[in-house]
Amino acid sequence: PEKWKPVFGKDHAKPKEPDPIQLNRIRLWTKSSAGGKAMTVQAILLPLFVEVILTFVLFFCLAPLRNRDFASGAVRPQDVALREPKWPQRTAQFGNAYANQFELPVLFYVLTILEYVTHLAGTIFVVLAWIFVIFRVLHAYVHVTSNVVRLRGVLFGVSAAVLAIMWLIYIVQVLTLPRLV
Repeated sequence: PEKWKPVFGKDHAKPKEPDPIQLNRIRLWTKSSAGGKAMTVQAILLPLFVEVILTFVLFFCLAPLRNRDFASGAVRPQDVALREPKWPQRTAQFGNAYANQFELPVLFYVLTILEYVTHLAGTIFVVLAWIFVIFRVLHAYVHVTSNVVRLRGVLFGVSAAVLAIMWLIYIVQVLTLPRLV
């Protein structure tokens, strides 16, 4: 066998090139298991971008509320230094909605990146991603407006269920991929 350059004084055999027919089978399998159609990077990442925008919108709405509360004397820095719940209601609503963006959405971000990197994102993934993001936006809207807990809970539950389904599909896709020999 052809020898590669020594690494730390050892000779290594050149790795075997994958069989092109086997690679094509994997490409066809991933395309069919990902919803039948290869998706563009824009289609895959747009729901993620909307979720990121939601996070920043909540942050930029929260900052002036907190500044106002400090300026008016409604809250002193030492009253909230250790995350004590002493913010006025409106500020607390935005603060909690903002904090929620660092819970379930983190799993969504990781999954989206994994789907993109492994080329498994297809139509099913993109549709479910949009459903997840729409329910996250609705959840945040209810959180900062009426704050009806039962409605908020339903919206959260739907988004969590959709994300769990997305993860389950991805796990099955990865674990059933054909192996290269």
